Amino acid sequence: WTQQLRRINPQHDQLNHELQEPDNYFVAPHFYCVETICAPCGVVIAWTKFAKSEGAHQIVEFLENVYPMQETRPSYVCIDKACVVLKFLINSHNWNIWKASTRFVVDSYHYINHRVSDYLCCTYCNPSPLNGSAPNLVVVERDIEGNEHLIPRCACEQINAWLGGFQSILNRMTVNNFNWTLHAMLFIHTQRVIQKQIKKQNQQIQIQS
Repeated sequence: WTQQLRRINPQHDQLNHELQEPDNYFVAPHFYCVETICAPCGVVIAWTKFAKSEGAHQIVEFLENVYPMQETRPSYVCIDKACVVLKFLINSHNWNIWKASTRFVVDSYHYINHRVSDYLCCTYCNPSPLNGSAPNLVVVERDIEGNEHLIPRCACEQINAWLGGFQSILNRMTVNNFNWTLHAMLFIHTQRVIQKQIKKQNQQIQIQS
């Protein structure tokens, strides 16, 4: 979930570390964005605040804090700046640490805006390569009546859209109140997701029986 600040959005392979000059100095400064890590089902694993930018260094540091051990890291990390993160890991000589456990892919919603000429992005961060080397980010599920539905796996984007409805309220909070409120909201959201997953499993059992 990104704050709606007045700034120029860079291309996917460009990093914008410079802060825009504010129109006035009568308002409190905001954090740049809230970063979340979610499981494909929608369960929130971790979240943090980025102060000045959403750069590759901050993203990698966040991932390393959540997954300090290689055996605990996910097989796939789906993020809109996956190609930027991949380039950062290669240039910083840290790719050998990550490539044994994790592949970085761009979600299908953002991938269409990435440059076709970017060989690294198109080859290694493609969310649905034709050779079948990566999982499709859209799955087919059946409801209790047997009807098929296409379910996108962009869990973080769905949470971002949900949190966006509370942005005007959260923007007016102090840091401590913001942290407590957002953590409580994400905890409640996660509990609801788990309950839905349990209900979905029970429905699948009914369909199979």
